[in-house]
This record gives sequence, C-alpha cells and structure tokens, in this order.
Amino acid sequence: MQPWVLKAMQRWPNVPALFGWLRLDRRGRWLVQGEPISHPHIVAAIDQNYGVDAYGRWYFQNGPQRGYMALDYAPFVLRRESDGFVTHNGLRVARPTRAIIDEAGTLSLATEHGLGEIDGGDLAWVVERLCIGDDSLDEEALAALLDLPSQSETAAVLALGQDRLPVVRVDAAELPQVFGFIRNPEPVEGERASSKAPD
Repeated sequence: MQPWVLKAMQRWPNVPALFGWLRLDRRGRWLVQGEPISHPHIVAAIDQNYGVDAYGRWYFQNGPQRGYMALDYAPFVLRRESDGFVTHNGLRVARPTRAIIDEAGTLSLATEHGLGEIDGGDLAWVVERLCIGDDSLDEEALAALLDLPSQSETAAVLALGQDRLPVVRVDAAELPQVFGFIRNPEPVEGERASSKAPD
C-alpha cells in the first residue's frame, strides 16, 4: 500500500466498505460498473493498492475506503516477460509452485502473490512448454489431461526455464475453494458496507 493510503486508513478507520462496483476481467483490466478504467493515474493507484483480506476477498484500498473486487476468473492475470511472468498490476513472479489447467484448457500458475490466469496471448507459448517426461503434449495427450477428474495430479509438467512445475487439473468452479479466494465478495456478518462510491 502507498503511504498516503495507510495514513488515510489510520485517520478514518471505520469507513464502510464498497461492494458491487469494481471488477477484474480476464484481460487484466480494472472495471467500474462494467466499464474499463482507462485513466492512467487511477489504474496505477489500483495497481499499487490491490490486496486481499483474511476471507480471501480481493480489494482496492482507496484511501480510507476499501472497494471489493469481483474476479472474472482469478485474482491476477499473468503476462509473459522473457522466460518468466509478471502480474497485470506489475508484480514480478519469482516463485511459481505449480501449474493448473481447468476443464476448458485455461492455464494458471500458483504464485507467491496468489493464483494468476495466464493471459490468452501467451497461452500458445505456455502450451508448447507442457510435457510428460521428455515429450511435448500432443493434442491427444492434452485432451486426456482435460478429461481427468478435478483436483487430479497429472503426469505433466510445465517447463519454465530451470523450473519444472507439476500440473494439476482443477475445474474452474473449484479454483476459489482450492486456492482460497472469493470471486464475488459480499459483506460478512457485522461488517459495515456501502453501495455508494467515495466522492
């Protein structure tokens, strides 16, 4: 969090949280009431003040007010940078631990920041690095992978530089439970909430 945000939180600690306004789409864009946010300073502020609470609800800390973020898929979108990845909000991925593939072939990485869906533009590059033993996955092997039951360990690995990440098959609907996040955050019991954005 930026220093001015931390100061605002200390000065006004009980501002009701905002629900139902903000969203992260699968292209890594921030949206407010369904419209992409394009102003560079606002995008940068959200990028730098994006976090998660103890319930797995991701949010933008806007000064003293917390605006909870609906997630179209995962808390992050990952884009390729050299042989590694960076999150949609500019965090370098240093320690991916495993790759996850859902029933539709969407690939994600479990990272030190949280779960990140691999951007569609980088998917072909990543699929080329899926292998079983020394063999790349052909269409038949990939189809067999997608047919596995959800939460199955697989024989496949994702080769990223020196890393060989195990590949796990998890249905898209089960990802929040398995990786501890909430796609559509709501107030918890006793929490002060607002439907009004800050002035």
